[in-house]
Amino acid sequence: MVGPFDFSTATKIVFGLGKIQSLPSLAKPLGKRALVVTGANPARAVKALAGFAATYFSVPGEPTLAIVREGVKAARGCDFLIGFGGGSAMDAAKAIAALVPNSGEPLDYLEVIGRGRPLEHSPLPFVTVPTTAGTGAEVTRNAVLGSPEHGLKASLRSPLLVARLALIDPDLTLETPAAVTASTGLDTLTQLIEPFVSCRANPFTDLFCREGLRLVVGALPKAFRNGEDREARAAMAFASLLSGLSLANAGLGIVHGFAGPLGGLLNAPHGALCAAVLPHGMAVSIRALRERASDPEALLKYRRVGQLLTGDSQAEAEDAVRFASDLCRSLTVSSLGAYGLERSQIPDLVAKVAIASSTKANPIPLFTEELAEIAERAL
Repeated sequence: MVGPFDFSTATKIVFGLGKIQSLPSLAKPLGKRALVVTGANPARAVKALAGFAATYFSVPGEPTLAIVREGVKAARGCDFLIGFGGGSAMDAAKAIAALVPNSGEPLDYLEVIGRGRPLEHSPLPFVTVPTTAGTGAEVTRNAVLGSPEHGLKASLRSPLLVARLALIDPDLTLETPAAVTASTGLDTLTQLIEPFVSCRANPFTDLFCREGLRLVVGALPKAFRNGEDREARAAMAFASLLSGLSLANAGLGIVHGFAGPLGGLLNAPHGALCAAVLPHGMAVSIRALRERASDPEALLKYRRVGQLLTGDSQAEAEDAVRFASDLCRSLTVSSLGAYGLERSQIPDLVAKVAIASSTKANPIPLFTEELAEIAERAL
């Protein structure tokens, strides 16, 4: 029997090669002037929106509280926002859209390190246009922001924080460098595995996760080797979209529980941090399930992940770990130590992981010693 669930996402999703050409006409009903939030290079956004009244706001790296505060000032007088870029640009756009009509400042609404207040008013309308295949931020209901003073990244999260339009054109990902293809693609993989085994999973998100995993297996190595493979790029863009739909409605798990605090400690891409932790977080979670889980469902889910990733109907849960480890190695994923994590930082890291929002959706709660083991393995 299919159990009850609820599901929400962007008002409209437009997907397809060449669809970027329709952005001005699709955005026109939202207002006369847009604040377009981009990455370090706004050239593609400027070209796509030629003739459209817009102000451009560049986010050179992952968004911080200070950058968002500046973005709120830049958005005054704009009717809506467009997040045009990777996850950082889209998350910045979402946070700015949320804060313009609401009183206070980012920490009033941020989880974990802030006050976690609900938004008083609906955000400004916003459009999301991803240029990488990885975060799924185009359809999520949160914006991840860094706070250097806290040494942490946390989410501004609200059921109101959904895009009016998510436009996904795989052609925009063709110029993505191989290293970024690897890190964002492995973020997609993580965001398909974790919602699938999550304690909040539902039959609807399971459909997306299964299809997304099937796509990533074939497409990610191809896109890594040949960035101009449009078929592989389209498959990864679709898998990334599916991962965003899944995580927004079923949550994540221990890998992303680590990724948030690590992002506040280390100067490394989010997807690379996820990849460094992924095999180890899976291995320890599977062992914990075998040792003390009363419900076999999560283990069966991990087994299904193993089968989907390997193509072997007899695969077990541990085969998913081996596949992920081999894939990370083939895509030249670095360890956490290579990004600067030191053993002396692990106790503080573990304390932050234990209270992270994503950790709560892991299929089984992990002990402090198990969290430390994951960090040690990933070092």
